[in-house]
Amino acid sequence: MEQDEPAARERLWPILLTYWLIASTILILVSKTTIQMLDFGDPDDAMRLLEVHDWLAGQSWWDVSQHRLWGGHFAMHWSRLVDLPLAGGMALLDPLVGKELSNRITLTAIPLLSLLGIMALVGLITRRLAGTGVARLAILLSPLTIPLMAQIRPTRIDHHAWQVILALAAVAALLARPTARSGAIAGAALAALLTISLEGMPITAAILGTASLTWALIPARRAQLVAMAASLPVVLLLLHVTTRGPGALLPACDAIAPAWLAAIGIGVGGILLTAAIAPRSLIARLALLGAAGLAAAAALRGLAPLCTRGPFATLDPLVYRYWYLRVEEGLPIWDQSVLKAVVMLVLPVIGLVGSTLAWRASRGETRICWAMLIGLTLSALALCLLVLRAGVTANALALPGAAWLVAQLVDRTRNGSTPARRIAAGAGALVALTPAWLGSTLIGSLTPAGHAVAVTRMERPTCLFLDEVPHLTRLPAAIMFTPLDLAPSLLAHTAHSAIAAGYHRNDRAMHDVIAGFMDPPDEAKSIILASDASYLVACPGADETERYKRVAPTGLWARLERGERFDWLQPVDLHGTILVWRVLRRLPSGSHGR
Repeated sequence: MEQDEPAARERLWPILLTYWLIASTILILVSKTTIQMLDFGDPDDAMRLLEVHDWLAGQSWWDVSQHRLWGGHFAMHWSRLVDLPLAGGMALLDPLVGKELSNRITLTAIPLLSLLGIMALVGLITRRLAGTGVARLAILLSPLTIPLMAQIRPTRIDHHAWQVILALAAVAALLARPTARSGAIAGAALAALLTISLEGMPITAAILGTASLTWALIPARRAQLVAMAASLPVVLLLLHVTTRGPGALLPACDAIAPAWLAAIGIGVGGILLTAAIAPRSLIARLALLGAAGLAAAAALRGLAPLCTRGPFATLDPLVYRYWYLRVEEGLPIWDQSVLKAVVMLVLPVIGLVGSTLAWRASRGETRICWAMLIGLTLSALALCLLVLRAGVTANALALPGAAWLVAQLVDRTRNGSTPARRIAAGAGALVALTPAWLGSTLIGSLTPAGHAVAVTRMERPTCLFLDEVPHLTRLPAAIMFTPLDLAPSLLAHTAHSAIAAGYHRNDRAMHDVIAGFMDPPDEAKSIILASDASYLVACPGADETERYKRVAPTGLWARLERGERFDWLQPVDLHGTILVWRVLRRLPSGSHGR
């Protein structure tokens, strides 16, 4: 593995901090309005803020349910680990600058600090593989990577950035000197990743599998593998008990639970047993490691068979069709637009090309580490094909290879034997530096103007929710029957409550909301009256309400937006574009209940 002189090592941190400060300044400037208005681009960010506020207001550390949804019984499966830095920032700043400014500073600082962590880890991994010069390029590439920056910007406070950080931390430890210390660090990082989100299970399996396969081929790496396999279940159990408390023994398919702990324990137990036996035959080592993986899968199937089908297998059919299949980040790559697919895939492909060329050009330990990185990038890319959001990690893992390729092309630009070769190398370096930006621009320019966006004819002016918050706050605190995507922002910006938001543990409540907007008025009336909602509130022009109108043109929402009146819904004019009706449970005299 390439080693740097101490002076060269010292020069990486100033470059890292300089690039980070520039990127952070740009992000703050372009996000100024978003920060001022607390405009959450994703409902999950609003829900995360609510979770932190509720905890700081006295809700139990072990209780992450949302008590302003579904009559106080809205279950959530999120981890308090993500809440810790947010709560720490708010607790520190609230007494100094007040809650409003504290929120804005914290919701800006935490994503930017996570960007610093990602840039540092990418630089560390790249320096271990290719030296400080290429590491500088990898650090520069990080904030130019669209899929990464989509998850790391002011007010983007959900768990996605931490997933990338912990995966990179585990990979950095795996690619370090193969000692017990690096193995223990990798195992602990993977345990934290799984505690935050079970979505990290595939990349955890890939990293642990890569470490196991490398040991099978190179038995001298035994200490690292043993420490990783031992620390993973121990740290995972400690974090699980600490963050779940009395609920630690409850079954779950969407978060770490006893069945998952047992399966992981059996799997790593098999790895430890194989390492202890240390068969001389490569085939025997591979066979025992394969048996450990099969035993873990069999244990999960035996203890929690539903979990082998995924956390969404038992969703209510209506919720599955009109909510789950509309969550684009959870769908495979072939269900995405061409633009989105290109933006997500182009850098991993370039990174794989660069990593493969670097592997061919390297020797010794460096060659082994490039091979491991290639395997992990391929694994993450394969996961991205099945679930789009996995592509964020694939993009992060591709950065060292892409940076190596850029460095080679820049060198050829300077030293090419002919002008044509220098120009070609320079063009290649430009493409490798900003592949997603160039790809998205090219596709955008090739898209006919008439087909760029599918627009549904609006019956009313489009509603921008944050512009309507002052109007809604004039209403007394009440339960609002709102679309799923609107509920988190409603709760974050007002004192109102709602029925449901888009979180799959509550598919019964989600069913009621979807059916309430899409069913014929007589059927929707029964649902809404049974919900205890005092108001029906919705934003014309939002993706969700437009979908309800398109799919159910004779449903309640479509007819309300067209201006039809129902005597159990009394219009409330807030002098804005948001539509509000008071739910009447005692109909006016002479009414027939239409």
